[in-house]
Amino acid sequence: MPNPKSNPDLNLKTRPEANLENHPLTSLDPLIHAPARLTILTYLYAVESSDYVFLMRMTGFTWGNLATHLGKLEEAGYITVEKRFNGKKPQTLLRMSEAGRNAFRAYKKAMQQVLDDLPD
Repeated sequence: MPNPKSNPDLNLKTRPEANLENHPLTSLDPLIHAPARLTILTYLYAVESSDYVFLMRMTGFTWGNLATHLGKLEEAGYITVEKRFNGKKPQTLLRMSEAGRNAFRAYKKAMQQVLDDLPD
């Protein structure tokens, strides 16, 4: 396999014609691109809302792992978290916000562009 360090033509950072600013991968939202958060948003994108326990079971994430990623998505304004009671049981409902839907659509579009640009 060719070594980019020994061959400057293969190293995108040193090639004068390489313009990484315009590469479609640079437009991918890093908050969404993280595998765990991408998994969460993929589920939330397809539904109006989801119960925390359902999402935990679907993703296979632990309580703590899911809580950490949901916190980052909520902080970014991509999801809303509603805590309420269903009878005497606490329930947490998760919804993708409009900003989250827009960011996810932009991510989907950029990722599709990256995939479409690859040769068959």
